[in-house]
Amino acid sequence: MTIFEWLIFFVIIQFIHGLGTWKLYKSAGFNSSLAFIPIYNAIVIMKIIRRPEWWVVLLFIPIINLLIFPVIWVEIARSFGKNSITDTLLTIFTLGLFLYSINYSSKINYIKDRSLIPKSAFGDWISSIIFAVVLATFVHTYFIQPYIIPTGSLEKSLLIGDFLFVSKFHYGARTPQTAISFPMVHDTIVGTGIRSYLNKPQIPYFRLPGFQKIKRNEIVTFNWPADTVRKFFVKEKGVKKPIDKKSNYVKRCVGMPSDTLEIINGKIYINGEKSKMPYRAKPIFNYTVYNKKGVSTSKLLEIGISDVQRKFKIDEINQAKFEAIRPYLISLIDNNPNNFLVLTKSEGIPYDVRLKSRISMVEITDYELNMFLTEKEAELIRTSSVVDSIKRNFKAINSYNTAFFPNDIKFNWNEDNFGPIIIPSKNQTIKLNKSNLPIYKKVIRDYEKNSLAIDSNENIIINGEITSEYTFKLDYYWMMGDNRYKSEDSRSWGFVPEDHIVGKPVFIWFSIEGINDGLKNWKIRWDRVFTTVNLDGEPKSYRWHFLIGLVIYLIFVEIKKRKKK
Repeated sequence: MTIFEWLIFFVIIQFIHGLGTWKLYKSAGFNSSLAFIPIYNAIVIMKIIRRPEWWVVLLFIPIINLLIFPVIWVEIARSFGKNSITDTLLTIFTLGLFLYSINYSSKINYIKDRSLIPKSAFGDWISSIIFAVVLATFVHTYFIQPYIIPTGSLEKSLLIGDFLFVSKFHYGARTPQTAISFPMVHDTIVGTGIRSYLNKPQIPYFRLPGFQKIKRNEIVTFNWPADTVRKFFVKEKGVKKPIDKKSNYVKRCVGMPSDTLEIINGKIYINGEKSKMPYRAKPIFNYTVYNKKGVSTSKLLEIGISDVQRKFKIDEINQAKFEAIRPYLISLIDNNPNNFLVLTKSEGIPYDVRLKSRISMVEITDYELNMFLTEKEAELIRTSSVVDSIKRNFKAINSYNTAFFPNDIKFNWNEDNFGPIIIPSKNQTIKLNKSNLPIYKKVIRDYEKNSLAIDSNENIIINGEITSEYTFKLDYYWMMGDNRYKSEDSRSWGFVPEDHIVGKPVFIWFSIEGINDGLKNWKIRWDRVFTTVNLDGEPKSYRWHFLIGLVIYLIFVEIKKRKKK
């Protein structure tokens, strides 16, 4: 819905409200015409139901208002003697239209001095729950929201199993665009699989003022611009969703509005210069290590290379033994019982598992090993005596494809050699032609809602007019994962519009290693608990600061209680 359509809707709602409550205003001692005056009618209603006038503000906060409107409807009904459970249910399930029956009844009885204290413990409990949900929804929507890292696209900067707090207010909180949505959930109601929102109506994009802008190479949370998937890294038809209900992604913002970005042999260049990553950023590249006597994974582990895949040959395999080792396998290399080869993480298969299931195995050493390493790890291997040589791999040969943005067969870009490409900025005007139109057509058509076509004479037509240029309405960003070869990012689906930006990850409040491997394999990463995300320098855990602060607060509360007694 446009702003004008919302204005019409607002006027209609005021008219419906006035028709259903004007006699109630009069019965409470106010002029009945006040029921039709926008905003002021809400202030008067607060006086009628004896609630604070600041509640009016809550009526205009998206999502919060969905919780407050039913409360006010019920309060109005009770102010006129309708206190039964049936009256309450009728008020809620008729979306407040039950008030019409009170307004047009032959006898209207306004209870001026009604008690606002709940008449039962259950009523008091309900009131507390409503207040808690409203407060939590307000914080969740406009201030800070918890997230969990589900994939390894930002390894080793953010790890699978990191629990994040994402600030909504650093860049300015984006008001919800989906007007009707279940509070404090994303796209489905937890545990039900039921969609948590209605596609319409939609609120126009608006962002509250923030106190900082996105910085280059900062980690950012955003809604995935492409069609939402049900499962990561699975190619399938997308599911169309409103912007704020699309899948949440966390990536590093490597390109800013108006930047010229190019990837050369896996390295990012901005405006012709190699991009300088922050200290905590750990981009991962693909390497092959060689040793004529065989690459020893145990020696790699000894020098501090932890992310190593190991190959084992299992003797006398059977179903029981396979089930015992299954949780520790990355993949099967060969399922021939006489040559049963498996791939594991660096930990291999625990000794107690092997002992209990009587598993005999031997590690296979290859002459060359393919590895994903940071540049620091690669240099550590290069200066050690573990391998004879190490080489970084990248796709040097370009071939025309549709797998990478702009997903057009006329482009031969890949994950290692990409661009150059100009990232659009707000109010920037670019010349359009047949060559660059595939790069910007999704921005023009899908993100900025213009009609776009090419006529038989190959003229570019935007909104029915032939044109050779376009001025962008929004800022755009280029997002990439640090784990470059295991990250679905802007190289696949292009620019991220500013209206898709959710917030800034600021804190890791908890972290579980092996979170996808079953509860019994969970390990808490204590060194990551209560660490910051985007700051420079080595990460520092503030868990003891938090625990000491919590203890001091609890002692203070207890002392205060005893003083009251």
